[in-house]
Amino acid sequence: MNDTAAPAHQPPPGGKSHSASKAALAVGAIGIVFGDIGTSPLYAFRETFAGAHPLALDNAHVLGVVSLIFWSMTLVVSIQYVTILMRADNKGQGGSLALVALISRSISQSKYGWMAVLLGVFATSLFYGDSMITPAISVLSAVEGLRVVDTRFERFVIPIALVLLVFLFVIQKRGTAKVGALFAPVMIVYFSVIAALGTWQIVQTPAILWALNPWHAINFFILDGWLAFLALGSVVLAVTGSEALYSDMGHFGRGPMRLSWFGFVMPCLLLNYFGQGAMIIGLPPEQAAQAILNPFFFLAAEEWRLPLVLLATVATFIASQAVISGAFSITHQAIQMGYIPRLNIRHTSETEGGQIYIPVVNWALMVAVIVLVLTFQTSSNLANAYGIAVTGAVTIDTLLMAVLLVGVWKWRWWYAAPVVLLFLIVDGAYFAANLTKVAAGGWFPLVVGLVAFTLLTTWARGRKLMRERMSESALPLEIFAKSAKNSAVRVPGTAIFMASSTAGVPSALLHNIKHNKVLHERVVILTINIVDEPYVDPEARCTMTDLGDGFYRSVLNYGFMEETDVPLGLKKMQRCGGEFDMMHTSFFLSRQTLLPSEKPAMPLWREKIFAWLLRNSASAMDFFKLPTNRVVELGSQVEI
Repeated sequence: MNDTAAPAHQPPPGGKSHSASKAALAVGAIGIVFGDIGTSPLYAFRETFAGAHPLALDNAHVLGVVSLIFWSMTLVVSIQYVTILMRADNKGQGGSLALVALISRSISQSKYGWMAVLLGVFATSLFYGDSMITPAISVLSAVEGLRVVDTRFERFVIPIALVLLVFLFVIQKRGTAKVGALFAPVMIVYFSVIAALGTWQIVQTPAILWALNPWHAINFFILDGWLAFLALGSVVLAVTGSEALYSDMGHFGRGPMRLSWFGFVMPCLLLNYFGQGAMIIGLPPEQAAQAILNPFFFLAAEEWRLPLVLLATVATFIASQAVISGAFSITHQAIQMGYIPRLNIRHTSETEGGQIYIPVVNWALMVAVIVLVLTFQTSSNLANAYGIAVTGAVTIDTLLMAVLLVGVWKWRWWYAAPVVLLFLIVDGAYFAANLTKVAAGGWFPLVVGLVAFTLLTTWARGRKLMRERMSESALPLEIFAKSAKNSAVRVPGTAIFMASSTAGVPSALLHNIKHNKVLHERVVILTINIVDEPYVDPEARCTMTDLGDGFYRSVLNYGFMEETDVPLGLKKMQRCGGEFDMMHTSFFLSRQTLLPSEKPAMPLWREKIFAWLLRNSASAMDFFKLPTNRVVELGSQVEI
């Protein structure tokens, strides 16, 4: 999911304005959403024939591979994601975490509900591996076009790719609002050019159109069997980025995105793939053997190859930008949903809340991308690592779709079973084919996914245990308020005590009265509640309970896509005995220190990881946008 665009606003109903709004959103989606899948023609067709398991360059194999690409794009992208999963929106938002939140509301009480949550978390974990590989393989494959222009450029490929990638990550902190305005025109030009190049080859060799017949895909398996199965590991590169279409639905809406896909992007991509196949069929064997090393750039006449390299490089730059922004967005969602500790989040736009920058994620991705380029050296080597992250996430989405159809949409199992089985066979075959590449590089996204999954689940588990331990010893607030009103001096002003739970007295309040022996005239126990929806109705933002004697318990509700700006939320909460004047309000925060437990509730190594995450998480003051000169932190010790 990426955040280079603002969340889509509801288009006006009916008439020309509705059509114009939908068309504008569709154009915007071309620039933001389709970069990843749009740059796949640079390497997908090539890797199928010239990758780890080369294929013969004859009519049967070319027609078989092009047919597989066509039907893969039709089944996985057009039907599974664009037609079915885009209907599964969580208040307009898509993606694995949004889907998990949607499912959880319906089956959270079931004994298998936790499995759906873990599947969604693992799909999110695999995304981090994908977001590291995508910039590396995309930019490197484009710059490798220089070899086609002139073999003397060979030694400059990796240095140029590294410079471009470092520049890409350095500019992230400046935001992408201004550059983003150029994304759609550039990508429209890119898609138009690759479609035109493909069409020219199809006109010269129209026999390639027989690949529309699925028999050629079946015949490919009859001819080669195991080799055809292995080829699926490269064919699937043609549908990389399909999950992004679902994740970015919230920015543009399903209608405009479907219009972009079916009306422009898919036809352009298919024309290019068919054109690459037509070129290989139409060339003499010696020239075909040379062209298959980089068929995308051989589509153009020699004098136009350098401009095509430059255009492809810009397109891969945009595709990489979208993936990096998606990593920021998915991390923000995971923080809000309690799977990642608080991180420093910066907003890069004064008007668009969705445009964010997370420094630690940005620099971690940059280091990983540089290491990938230096280690794998070529886009062909990186292709071995790429497919497993994508196919793993797609297969998990298929399993979640099964839960969605039966548990949320209440389909009869005999209706849902054939649909799910079809996609499980297709997606499972792609995933199984990519598992054969584990030793050749597929281990990388699996390791990244496993590490990320361990960190996410450890934080969620540790946070849950810590809350349970704290609630066990918590004193009911109603009893505390009655006993404390006469045992401490009341001083002017407002004290807001941040609490993770809506029950009991926060430790910061107990420590304050124990050590300072004072209470403010107005004491507010404030809890931030993140709901399983992307956005909360402003009318439902605040809830408040008056406990008497100047004590209040309040809750600010936020969606997992929203920014938790506490001062702004308090400004709209006028029911806690009057307005909140920040100059006369103090915020009291609890900072927990973990102690070793005689009977730890989770393995010691996970407890150490959780303690490390807790120590390095951003302060609540920064995360909740609290005024720096109005915050007091009080420590406490907890065993888990």
